[in-house]
Amino acid sequence: MDQTAIGSDGQPRCRWCAAAPEFEAYHDLEWGFPVADDVRLFEKLCLEGFQSGLSWRTILAKRETFRRAFARFDFHRVARFDEKQVERLMRDDGIVRHRGKIEAVIHNAGQAIALQAEIGSLAAYFWQYEVDPAHAARPQTVSSSPEAVALSKDLKRRGWKFVGPTTAYAFMQAIGLVNDHVVGCMVANRVAQARRAFQVPD
Repeated sequence: MDQTAIGSDGQPRCRWCAAAPEFEAYHDLEWGFPVADDVRLFEKLCLEGFQSGLSWRTILAKRETFRRAFARFDFHRVARFDEKQVERLMRDDGIVRHRGKIEAVIHNAGQAIALQAEIGSLAAYFWQYEVDPAHAARPQTVSSSPEAVALSKDLKRRGWKFVGPTTAYAFMQAIGLVNDHVVGCMVANRVAQARRAFQVPD
């Protein structure tokens, strides 16, 4: 079965991005491109946690509201959120009002600060789990990987919440730790080039 779909410009893309109009720009400009910015990494992991049990379309449609609600995912600010802020977020119908997930973001912000202090940056930590292209599964055929399992296990050991292996793998796909664009996708080679040129933070 063909794993690509023709986009609005007549170019082939990963089939999943044809499922909703807003997916095309996200697929072309973000998904799979390497990320080194700590705030963006924290945001993406949080949003993948919120997606658990939901569709990515729901999360993507609410992303700007999530950013406003969570101080642009500046984890140094989010870590200071208190119960009053939790109640404010529970009243915000522009986000996913799941108390456990909201409290997990605030909790994980504190863990992110500790991790940054220990390693130097979140980027340096996460890029230790980059998938070697030579040993990667065929694109979009798995929902986890040994690297995702290892990342999930270590984050949990460090006290992070809502970071199971499937969530970890979705995060890895999104921020470039693995290039999961299918063969024939017009973005696949661009992502591969970006990953080769990327300077892994130390």
